[in-house]
Amino acid sequence: MIYLSRRSLSSILRSGFNLRGDLAAAAVSCSSLFSDADGGIKKLHSRAGNSVLWRNSQLCSSQGSFFGRGGQVSGSVFRCFCSGSDTSPPSLDRKFLAQLWVADKKKLKAMEKRYKKASKHRNYTENDGFDVHFETVEPTVEQPPVSQSMSGLLKPKTSDEAKIATLLARSNLLVTRDIEWANLVLGFEQENRYIVVDVCYPEAPVGSIREQSNLLARQLLRTRRPFVASITDALGNELFRVRRPFWWLTSSIYAEIDGEEIGVVHRRWHLWRRIYDLYLGNNQFAVVENPGFWNWTFTVKDADGEVLAQIDRDWRGFGFEIFTDAGQYVIRFGKADAAAKTGPATLVEELEVKRPLTLSERAVVLTLAISLDNDYFSRHGGWGIPFMAVGE
Repeated sequence: MIYLSRRSLSSILRSGFNLRGDLAAAAVSCSSLFSDADGGIKKLHSRAGNSVLWRNSQLCSSQGSFFGRGGQVSGSVFRCFCSGSDTSPPSLDRKFLAQLWVADKKKLKAMEKRYKKASKHRNYTENDGFDVHFETVEPTVEQPPVSQSMSGLLKPKTSDEAKIATLLARSNLLVTRDIEWANLVLGFEQENRYIVVDVCYPEAPVGSIREQSNLLARQLLRTRRPFVASITDALGNELFRVRRPFWWLTSSIYAEIDGEEIGVVHRRWHLWRRIYDLYLGNNQFAVVENPGFWNWTFTVKDADGEVLAQIDRDWRGFGFEIFTDAGQYVIRFGKADAAAKTGPATLVEELEVKRPLTLSERAVVLTLAISLDNDYFSRHGGWGIPFMAVGE
C-alpha cells in the first residue's frame, strides 16, 4: 500500500486532474471535513442526485484507508469516483463539473414547474395544525353592465322584455361568427355559432348564438335548411330563440321568447336588391332596402324613411372573406338621449336615429342579422372539395 502525505496529494491533484489550486487545496483539507469522531459514515450529496460514501476505515475498497490517523492518504482515493473494479483515474475536470451543474439546473426547473402547477389548485388554511386543502379554482364569469339606461322606451314593459334587457339594452353590438374548420377544409357543413360583444365592453362577450339543426339537412339543403338558434347571455342562460323553417324562394325567420312568437322577418324576392320586412306581432315597424351587389350596409327604416337602426357587414380581410364564413356584423341601435348613455358608452359615437327601438324590436333586428348571414354571406357548398365555394 502506498501512503502519500497531504502535500504530495496536493501536487498530484494539481498535475493529474488539471484542477484549479483552490480545488486541490480543498481536497487536502477534506480530512477534517469527512472525518467522524465516532467512526461513522458521512455522505456527500451532489445536487444532481449522486452520492459518494466516505468511510474512515474503507472508502471504496477493502484496501487501505482514505485518511489514516497519522494524516496519510491511501492510494485507493482514485477509486472514490470510479465504479466497480475500474482503477482508472477520475475525470474531475471542468466538463464533469459543468455536467453536474446542468443536471442540477434541470432538476431545479422540473421541481419549480411541478410546484407552480400544484400551487394553482392549492389553498392553505391553518387550524389546530397545518392542513392542506386542494380546491379547483374556476374563473368567474359576469354579465357586463348595460351601456344604455333602461328608461323611457327601453324600459321593459313585459316580463319577456325584462328577460332580454341585459343583452339588448346597448347602443352597439358586435356579432362575430366562428370559423368552421370542417367546412373550410372538407366542405362539411357545421352548426353556426356566434359571439355577441358590446363594443363598450370588448373584454368579455355579452351573449352567444348557437344553431341547432339536423346533420343531414345541413349537408343536403345547405343555406335553405331549417334550424333553431338559441340566444344566450354571458352566463349561458337562454334569453330567446330564432326559428327559421325551410324555404325555397323567400325566407322567413321568427323570434320567440319561451315558445311565444314576438316578431318575424320576411324576405321579399328581388333579382338583385335585398329587401326585408320587419314585423312586431302583426304590425310592420320597419323595412330594409339594400341596393345589393357590394353594398354591405343594411339600414332599418320606418314607413317615413327615417333611420331606426343599421347593420354593417365588416370586411375582415382577404383570407377570411375568400376561404371562411367567419362574418362580423355591427348592429347600431343608436342613442335614445344623452342621459341614457352610461359608462364607456359616453365615449362612443352613436348612430343618429329618429327614435330608439324597444327591446322587442331590437330582438327582431338581431334576428335579421342572423338571416342576412345565412342568406348572403355563407359559403353555399364545397361538397367535400377543400377551399372551394359554390354559389347559388
